[in-house]
Amino acid sequence: MSDAAAQFNIHDAKTNLSRIIDRVEHGEEIIISRAGTPVAKVIPLNRRVDRAGRGSLAGRLTMAEDWDSPEVNEAIARDFGLA
Repeated sequence: MSDAAAQFNIHDAKTNLSRIIDRVEHGEEIIISRAGTPVAKVIPLNRRVDRAGRGSLAGRLTMAEDWDSPEVNEAIARDFGLA
C-alpha cells in the first residue's frame, strides 16, 4: 500500500462506491474530493471485539440455584441504586 491515498471525485465515488468499499475493507484509505478539493476520507473501521458466535459460552457458565430469587434481585437493585 502506498503512502498517498487514492482520490475520487464525488461523481466517480458514487459510481464506484462498491469498489471503494472493497478497497477500504482491504486496508486502503480513500479521499473524496469536490472540484479537486478533498472533503472526506473513507477509512477502514477496526472492529474492537471479534465476537464468537451465539452459544459460544454454552456449558462454560454455571449459575447458582438462587440466581433469580427475590433476595438476589433485591441485592442487584440496591447495587444499581434502584431499591
